[in-house]
Amino acid sequence: MRAPEIRKWLAIGTGIGIEIGSRDLYVSIARVRPQGTDLLGVLSIDRFTERPAAEWGSEYAEFLKERAAGHLAATVLLPRDEVIVRQLSMPGVSDRDLPQAIAYQIDGLHPYREEDAVFDYARLDSGPNILVGITRREVVDRYAALFAEAGIRVARFTFSAAVIYSAIRLYTTPPEGFLAIERRAAELEAYGESPSRPLFSATFEIPAEPFAERARAMALAELRLPAETETAAIQNVLPQPRTMPDGLDLSAAALPYATALAAACPWFSVPLNLLPPALRAASSRLMYVPTVVLVALLALSAGALAAYSAYMDRSYLNELRTEVARMEPEARKPMQMDQAIETARRRTALLDNFRRRTRADLDALNELTRVVAPPAWASGVEINRDSIRMYGEAPQAPPLLRLIDHSPLFEGSEFTMPLAKVQGGETFGIRARREGAPK
Repeated sequence: MRAPEIRKWLAIGTGIGIEIGSRDLYVSIARVRPQGTDLLGVLSIDRFTERPAAEWGSEYAEFLKERAAGHLAATVLLPRDEVIVRQLSMPGVSDRDLPQAIAYQIDGLHPYREEDAVFDYARLDSGPNILVGITRREVVDRYAALFAEAGIRVARFTFSAAVIYSAIRLYTTPPEGFLAIERRAAELEAYGESPSRPLFSATFEIPAEPFAERARAMALAELRLPAETETAAIQNVLPQPRTMPDGLDLSAAALPYATALAAACPWFSVPLNLLPPALRAASSRLMYVPTVVLVALLALSAGALAAYSAYMDRSYLNELRTEVARMEPEARKPMQMDQAIETARRRTALLDNFRRRTRADLDALNELTRVVAPPAWASGVEINRDSIRMYGEAPQAPPLLRLIDHSPLFEGSEFTMPLAKVQGGETFGIRARREGAPK
């Protein structure tokens, strides 16, 4: 049985998702089954910051009671503008070494003081890509105290990129490259995935329609997707519910619905949680009984298959070990010679590399001078062994990414900060890998 099919049959649970809006709270309850999902109910709590917490907490409790979900703890979606989302690539770093590697880089990923920052991270699909979420401690403490005052049990504080990434993989594998957009008033949130960017999440302020098209073009450029790529609404990339309240427009509840799906099957979701462990509430363990039973049956089946040939495997392994022990002394001699040759080769290569570094750095600087031709200009250039960073101004900054990627010396260019309009052009910050550097 393939992995997506196994995930489908283990997709069992019910979850509560809460999105914190600028003025209101948006609540969704979703039930997940192997056959599909059901959106059991939605609730909008108006002006929650202006009302007594006990008042709207009672509305929430009554909403859960009517749907037999009072035993569940909620997953809360922090406002997108309160969370900094970063993505790191750490090939070769084991899970054991990952905390130290993240701690080494975390100070460079946010503008806050060390004691003011709260962060969490998780691997994306067990690969080298790490998703990091960062927010201010004051934000976490404020919302945690508010929900506690309202009597709302909270299991997790997370953000939109993590729940969308988890929800779209609940039953199927998403397409290789796509861009989805969620628009609210004068703000647009973009989420996408592509071979060059496993996850992209950003918000744009769009005072007028031309700005929305420009935001879409910037998002596609970051994803390295063709400009003609069609965009979808975020609710259309999520699993479509079999049932939902009459008259409900799913676009108005897309993010709390995705949050509820991630809460219903936490074992399949990105395990990012910005809420301190001491403040996390747990849902009833009875909801996990069906999953435990299915996992136990699956484990018994796998054990029976493994035991079928275990005896023959052990006999063959014992004979193989005996033969290896007999041949090991003779085999060790050429290995020792190979090690000595390899050591000498590495030392020679190290000396050659030191001689070539200066020339390679000058070539990189000359190539940047050629690519960033007037009237574009650079106010700062940083050249490292494996990458370059460049800041400056150009009449149009997006074409610089294509020019840099077409250079034989650079690849994987990306903007490190949002473009800003200035008189006569746009300011930019660009980062690119040097050709041949580890990817």
